Amino acid sequence: MSGQPSVSAAPSATARRRRVAGWSALVIAFIVGGLVLVLVSPDEWSERPPLDAASPAPDGARAIVRLLEDRAGVEVVVATGLDEAIAHADAGGTLALGATTPLADADVRRLVSAADDVVLLSPAARDLRLLFDGAAFRARGDGGEVAPSCSLAAASRAGAIVPGAAYAPGDSNGCYPVTEGAWALLTSPTGDRAAVDGTALLANEHLDRAGNAALALALLGGGERVVWYLPTDADAAAEPKTLGELTPAWVTPAIVLAALGVVVAGLWRGRRFGPLVAENLPVTVRAGETMEGRARLYARAADSRHAAHLLGRGAERRMARRLGLPRSASSEQIADAAAARLRAEPTAILALLLAEPQRDRELVVWGERLRHLEAAVDAAVRTERTPS
Repeated sequence: MSGQPSVSAAPSATARRRRVAGWSALVIAFIVGGLVLVLVSPDEWSERPPLDAASPAPDGARAIVRLLEDRAGVEVVVATGLDEAIAHADAGGTLALGATTPLADADVRRLVSAADDVVLLSPAARDLRLLFDGAAFRARGDGGEVAPSCSLAAASRAGAIVPGAAYAPGDSNGCYPVTEGAWALLTSPTGDRAAVDGTALLANEHLDRAGNAALALALLGGGERVVWYLPTDADAAAEPKTLGELTPAWVTPAIVLAALGVVVAGLWRGRRFGPLVAENLPVTVRAGETMEGRARLYARAADSRHAAHLLGRGAERRMARRLGLPRSASSEQIADAAAARLRAEPTAILALLLAEPQRDRELVVWGERLRHLEAAVDAAVRTERTPS
């Protein structure tokens, strides 16, 4: 009888070890299987930026790249860095250039001068200023087709397109009029540069609309090679600029003059003629009551455009302060800086800032979108300043 307990305990310990081994093997199999899936998963699973040449996503550009290679017989070379893009562009061909927000002005000029032809796929305000003298963002298309209104052979062959952003041409040539003074396609007087909203023309989800594909092939497929380059944050200047390089030349004299003014004012008004006397104001008005009163006045006047102007300028000032921009920053500069933080399209943000609601309902919807944009910028800046 004394040996029976040890005999019955052995199978129990063996079964327990088998259960532990089985569960351990199952967990290890799940881990190994997950690692294998990560290693062999296709590139399409990874998130790619808009107009990425290999992305099949709705905002990708794989479709136009395949058309250039298969239909037009054009070699598409994808550059992953600034030096690589300059080397490929210097070898000849058309440069398809994405948003250049991460690049310095000198780098943009050096890159563009190395290419035979340049097509801006997502022109920001700085790109238009550097490459198209006097051009600027003006409006956005309403989703309808627009016929060409120029002598450009590529536009005549392509016919009508469904445009996105439209630009004031300045000294450049415009085609596809969206509104008065705003054109969806800009070309330089020499014909070697073009600017178009690629997110509305070249993206996979928009390429089959009207003559979008035909115009894209005409703009990009004129040569034997296309250098596809989307600048990233890794292409930014390695050495940050000093404070002296970032400030204008008049800042230092202005600071010295202001300091002298403070000293003189202190000497002039520093003498006191007696003790200070505290005096209560006759009426105390809360800030909330003032805000509500002004809001009722705006509502009674039914002036949605004026109210939208005040809301927009206030949001721009706050976002400029969070983004480290001066108080004199323009809407275009704020849109470019916000787009760089949010990895979004500058034209879409600029269109939101420049919108002019005509009715109260439009004002409410626009105000919500503006509030969400400001919150997103605030969250992005706070995330960058929070130590990891």
